[in-house]
Amino acid sequence: MSFIESMKNRYTTKKYDSTKKIEEGKIHALKEILQLSPSSINSQPWKFIFVSDEKTKQALSKVSWLNTDKVLDSDTVVVFSRISNLDLFEKQIEHELPEGAVNYYKEFIKPKPEAEIKAWFDKQVYLALGVFLSACAEMGIDATPMEGIEPENYDNILNQTDYATLMAVAIGYRDTEDFNQPSKNPKSRRAFDTVIENIIGTEKESLEKINLNETTQIQ
Repeated sequence: MSFIESMKNRYTTKKYDSTKKIEEGKIHALKEILQLSPSSINSQPWKFIFVSDEKTKQALSKVSWLNTDKVLDSDTVVVFSRISNLDLFEKQIEHELPEGAVNYYKEFIKPKPEAEIKAWFDKQVYLALGVFLSACAEMGIDATPMEGIEPENYDNILNQTDYATLMAVAIGYRDTEDFNQPSKNPKSRRAFDTVIENIIGTEKESLEKINLNETTQIQ
């Protein structure tokens, strides 16, 4: 299956088949993919916790608002956190990053208010989230990104002090009766031409644009 077909098939899963488990090799691959995710200046201000322990999932489900069943029935819940200890982050980048990257942080990011610095961290974690959801789609794994959780309670359950939960993703395999899957609820997106814009500079590119528009109309 091509990547674009994988993206057409992916959706936010609403109901999981709790009897279906993800192969260990695929879980390990997802961990590697997260570890390889891009971030500004390679800052990597994050931590990803894979939770498959049923007792811990039970505890998380109680602080997941309307996502309780997804947490319980999915194979694994992946918690996306950003670093909240600024001193620890600075020590991390001074130890791991080249001087130019460290200087960029100190000159352009560090002078900002703490809330803005952490918002910058958040953006890096959301980059990793996009990579993760795309990887799940490519691997045929169903996923549910969840901001509808209680982050502070997640941190308490997971004993996090230097990091703060931003969101979680339930992963597993869909229940065949899930009402939200594309076969039952066709994917809805804004029209191609409303979200994609081309700035054309050559005759060849203009012809390519015409061909692209013709293809879009056929689809």
